[in-house]
Amino acid sequence: MSVNDELASAQRALGEVLRHVKRLEQQLGSGGLEMRRVRIDADRLRESLALLRETDPALAKARRPDLVSISDTPYDNTLWTDSDDEGLGARDRRAP
Repeated sequence: MSVNDELASAQRALGEVLRHVKRLEQQLGSGGLEMRRVRIDADRLRESLALLRETDPALAKARRPDLVSISDTPYDNTLWTDSDDEGLGARDRRAP
């Protein structure tokens, strides 16, 4: 199996574990120390699998957006005729 398949399988299995933990919480209550520890551990596993998915180079290439080249030529000054200078307000008015 590929890494992607293994991660998907682990996430499905963890989803099942999380459903069982939720049912146990409903039956036993969530106030006990052991139940809170089980919930925290299950949540930590979910976060760890998400981090593994983000750091997998094969998956990162698939998610990486295409680069857009931006020309070095200056913008047309008419684009800014009715704009405000940030923090200074409009060009024909005094700053506050």
